[in-house]
Amino acid sequence: MNQTRNESKRSSDNRDKRSIRNKYKRPFRNKSKRFFRNKNKSKQTFHKRLPRIGSGDPIDYKNMNLISRFISKRGKILSRRANRLTSKQQRLITVAIKRARILSLVPFVTSDK
Repeated sequence: MNQTRNESKRSSDNRDKRSIRNKYKRPFRNKSKRFFRNKNKSKQTFHKRLPRIGSGDPIDYKNMNLISRFISKRGKILSRRANRLTSKQQRLITVAIKRARILSLVPFVTSDK
């Protein structure tokens, strides 16, 4: 008899805690507010599109025309998103740029002063 009273008391305590928790629970964030989209297309900025690597272009440290397209003005290697390359192509470009830097075909950093 005594056990059933304790069990019923515990269950009522749990119900009270749940109702309090639900009362102050923060609602889920609305996904539409999370990402801001510019509705005015005339004010959007456009990035310079780089031509993709053709099948005939060898990715090599000696191919300076190809390598120079994937280096910023400061001499940094551009990201894969900026280059719009596959991960394999980005790896090969990175290796080629690093080899060209070691052979001093491409400077490590350029200073624009």
